[in-house]
Formats: sequence, C-alpha cells, structure tokens
Amino acid sequence: MSRRSLPQLYRDEFTGYNVARFQQDLMAGLTVAAVALPLALAFGVASGATAAAGLVTAIIGGLVIGLLSGAPYQISGPTGAMSAVLIVLVQRYGLTGIWVAGLMAGILLLIIGLLRLGRFIAFIPAPVISGFTSGIALIIFIGQIDNFLGVQTPGTESALFKLLGYFQGGFAVNWQAVVLGSVVVVTMLLWPARLNARFPASLLGIVLATALNAVLRWPVPVIGAIPQTLLLADRLSLSAIPWDNLSAFVAPALTITALGAVESLLCGAVASNMTGIRLQANQELIGQGVGNIVIPFFGGVPATAAIARTSVGIKAGGKTRLVSVVQSAGLLLSMFLLAPVMSRIPLTALAGVLMVTAARMNEWAAIRFIFGHRFKTAMITFLVTMVATITLDLTQAILIGAFLTGAVFLSQMASLDIEMQDVDPVKLREKGIENAGRCGHVQVAFLTGPLFFAATGHFNEAFAPLRDTHALILSMRGVPHIDMSGLEAVKRLHEQLERQGTILMFAGVHRNAMRMMERAGLVDEIGGENFFWSSDQAIVEAERRGCPLCAAERAGRTGIEALLAG
Repeated sequence: MSRRSLPQLYRDEFTGYNVARFQQDLMAGLTVAAVALPLALAFGVASGATAAAGLVTAIIGGLVIGLLSGAPYQISGPTGAMSAVLIVLVQRYGLTGIWVAGLMAGILLLIIGLLRLGRFIAFIPAPVISGFTSGIALIIFIGQIDNFLGVQTPGTESALFKLLGYFQGGFAVNWQAVVLGSVVVVTMLLWPARLNARFPASLLGIVLATALNAVLRWPVPVIGAIPQTLLLADRLSLSAIPWDNLSAFVAPALTITALGAVESLLCGAVASNMTGIRLQANQELIGQGVGNIVIPFFGGVPATAAIARTSVGIKAGGKTRLVSVVQSAGLLLSMFLLAPVMSRIPLTALAGVLMVTAARMNEWAAIRFIFGHRFKTAMITFLVTMVATITLDLTQAILIGAFLTGAVFLSQMASLDIEMQDVDPVKLREKGIENAGRCGHVQVAFLTGPLFFAATGHFNEAFAPLRDTHALILSMRGVPHIDMSGLEAVKRLHEQLERQGTILMFAGVHRNAMRMMERAGLVDEIGGENFFWSSDQAIVEAERRGCPLCAAERAGRTGIEALLAG
C-alpha cells in the first residue's frame, strides 16, 4: 500500500462525511472520554506528577496528536507504560527534567517521522516487547502499593527494591484506604463486559469509592485541587530549560522516544487489525513528535497512543479522528464542571484502577504461546527483558532484550546449511549422456541460508577438504543474501579450486546475491559461462567439459583415439 500524506488521509476520512457519521464520532468520543477520565487522573499521579497534569496531557495529546495522526483511530494521552518510565525519571531529575526530556523526545520523534525511519521501530522482536510490557506492568503495580495501602515508604530507583522494602515492615497500613481501593478492584473485575461500553468499570469504581468516602469521611489521602485551566502553574518555560546541561537528559529522552514510538506503532498495529485501515507510521511519529513538543509547555507529561482508548473508540463506532477531538473536548468540560468532585477522589481508588490496568496490560496470549510451546530463545528473551525492566534503566532493558534476540538471531542465521551430493552417473545417462561418470567427478553443494560474515566459517570448513573433484557446483537458490565477507569466501574458494584444476560453477543464484557478485567483479572473474539457471544444466555441462570421450565426440575423434590420446 502506498504512503499517504496528511491531506490525503483527511480526504480519505472525510469524503462523503455527513451528520450521521458525525453523530457516530460524537458518541464514540464521549464514550472514550468516560474511559479516559479516570485513566488520565491515575496516570498523572502514577507519573510522579499530578492528576491535573494527566488530565492536561490527555486533552492536549488527544487534540494535537489526534489531528496529526497517521490513522483515523489513534487516540493519545498518558499511558501506563509511559508513567512507569516517568516515575523513575522524576525521582532522578524532578518534573523540570521530565519536561525537558519530553521536549527532546518530541523533537527526536518528529525527526524520525520526517526522515521516514518509522519502519525500523518494527525491528524490535515480539518477546522483547512482551517482556518489556510485563516489566512495566510490574513497575506500575508495585508503584501503586503505597497509595493502595495508604502509606508512604521511601522511594527507590528500582521497582524490585521497592517491592523488597515492603517485607521489611516499618509502616502501618491504613485499612480504610485498602477497603476503598478494594471497592474499585472488585468493581472492575466483576462489572460485566457488555455494560463496560455504556459505563466504564473504572469510572464506576471511582464513583463508588469517592461516594463511600464522602459518607464515611475516612482519613485517606485524596487527589486535591484540580486547576480549572489548561495552562498549569507548574509547567515548562524556555527560561527553565538548562541549555548548558542538556546532555544530562539525553538518556531519559531516548527512553521516552523509544517507548513513545514503540507503543504508538504497536497501538496502530492492533487497531489496524480491528479496522483494516493501515497506520501511516511516519505520519504518526510526526504527530507524536509535535504533541510531545507542545505538551510540556502546558504542564503535561509525555504522551503516546493508548491501545485501551483507541480500541474503545473503534468499538463505539468511531470513524474519523474527530473521535479524539471530541474526547479532548469532553475531558476539558469535565475539568471545568467536575473539578470540585474530582479533587475528593481517594488516591487509593486511582491505585485500584492502575493495579487492575497493570494486570491486564500483560500480553497474556503471547506469554501463553511462548511458554506453552516452550520456545526457549523467546522464553529467555522475555524473562531477561522483564527482569532488566524492573531492575535497570528502561532504555537498558530494551537494549539488552534487543541485543539478546539479535545475538540469537545471528547464531541461527549463521547455521548455513550445506548439503554435498555426488553426481549420480545413472541419472545422467538417463538424460542422454552415455559416458557420464567414467571420467570426471562432479559434486553439487546445496546451500540454504544467507552467506554473511557469521556463516563464512562454516562455508570455508565445508570446502576445505575438497579433493579429486573435476567440478564443484554451488546451488544457491536458497541463499537470499551475500555480504562482503561472503563474497570474499567465494573468491577464496574459486582461487583454491582453480589451483587444483577444479571448475567452480553456480546454479540458481538469487537476484540479490547475483547483483552483489556482479558488483564485486566475481561474475567476470569466474566467467559468465559458469552460471546456470538450474543444477541439472550445470551438471550436464560439467560432465561434458570433464569427460575426454565427450570432448572427443565433439572433436570428431573415436573413443579409442581419445583414450589413447589421454
């Protein structure tokens, strides 16, 4: 499918647009807003910022990124995965550092999209993404234990150390907070799925917990005042940017960039399967970049596309990107109309939402597939990435998982399969070569796999002991690619065989490999007459060249004269 520019995407979406379709978008947008409201508040707190910051992020992200998105269904805002990254970074750099890192990440995403590099994001292996997602789910879950228990324990830079700290005691559980949080958890688990589209379980749980607390007046921490403005008092300004120390924010910016790109394109892949509409990856990254450049100046946190909200919009019948715009408008109205009510929401209620969300974040189908079929490489990659995610910097976790998978992939690709076969004279005689097998010894080597730097060792070893062979035929129909190291290995083999008086022939060379061999001058050096479409053709020619009887017949001499001359 061809690439489409943003104006083309708009034409595709809004050609024939009418009142009926707008009504569908309107209802879908309001439905998404109902789902997004509790999540925006929760993810704002989970990010180490405020509930208001999460709300502002959802409003600005839904509007700006939605209008510039690479598909009609993408809905962006604060997400669980991003909040897990940010809570760690906030402890190191503070909110100003996160805003600066988010701004830098937005610029990087914009550049990646403009340079059309979005396809490279897809190179991250599935077990790495699954392990990373499970690690993030653990970080979110562990990070909300304090709010759920109504306590405040010392912060750590590792979710694992945070979890271990709870077993050391030293805190008193607020049982009222646990009860309110449990109300939300139970509601989300027991609320029928068919009713969730009409009234989200997370919103119902928060309403019940807040109402119960309002009646009982329990001493539990609450969200606090929600500013009725999009321009928060705590926000990034140009004067606050540490221009002389930007290098300190490169690592967190790369983390936010990688996560924002991966999660947005993953969301697009899921939604594409639901709608049949392809995500324009580079345009999506441009939209994510612009949105994350703008958001810090309003006081929000970095945003990315959200699978939960996007899927709700699709299932609710949304057709265009106006769903995202309506969602932002609905959240903006809630900020002005419901701010006094939202300020009284218990933090433990948000913790309950996040804990259930974290449990559902895991890609359980993919995990069951990996472990159910016992794919050892995928299992190891998944576990290493997950453990690295909860113990190390998240950028390092992605790099470790990708490196591990890359190493295993290279190891698997390096196992170039070479099957050696001697030519069967009987079969050749059946093809009409009466003297086949009496004079020359022909071998055929069937190669399968890319001939690149990691496979050249096996290639060299396979042909090192080659002796008493008149002709060696390399059948390369199963070799899709050859690199410089492979070309050098072929060149050395040709020189070795030439010294032995052995002819080197090729059959079924793949177009890519042939192009590389032509550029390296190997076709001219070996001789174009030694390249054939099939192994049969090469075998027939090798026998004819190597058999004196065949040569004598071509020269018009008798077989006896040829043998005496030999």
